[in-house]
Amino acid sequence: MVVVIIIVVLAIICGLAYVSINNGIIEKENRCDNAWETIETQLQRRNDLIPNLVEVVKGYATHESETLEAVTTARTNYVTAATAEARMDAANSITGALGRLFAVAESYPELKANLNFQQLQSDLTDTENKISYARMSFNDCVLAYNNAIETFPGNIVAGSRFKPRHGFEAANDEIREVPSVKF
Repeated sequence: MVVVIIIVVLAIICGLAYVSINNGIIEKENRCDNAWETIETQLQRRNDLIPNLVEVVKGYATHESETLEAVTTARTNYVTAATAEARMDAANSITGALGRLFAVAESYPELKANLNFQQLQSDLTDTENKISYARMSFNDCVLAYNNAIETFPGNIVAGSRFKPRHGFEAANDEIREVPSVKF
């Protein structure tokens, strides 16, 4: 009788541990989803500002059509991206294209003095800072989630139901380069 009670108590403890670990993994997965939605919100804010910026720059920098086209193309690629990974890559392309656009703007003193341009540049800088923070938060969530499903005993509970996620990273060296400004 005592053995049966011990077995029942152990089974209950194991069941509770399983449920607790499973719930922890689900919580971490939901945090990753929430962090991704925060990134998407900020990326959408940036995408909403880009057409206005392109229009302002067009009025002053008529010889920079290649740079303006790169910004517009990167924005379109983001809007049409079907997967989270494709959106990450497209967002990185936008960041690089905007960096080149702001570097080009340095060559146009009238543009730099334009109040609309200054406000848009300020708004985009603020948004880029928020995106950067949201990416760090997302990557922290992904790390916690991946650790939960890949370490013992979470890996036993996770089994094949939970798949590792990928964090947000700069896609290529072009984005990591600081644009050069020449006067």
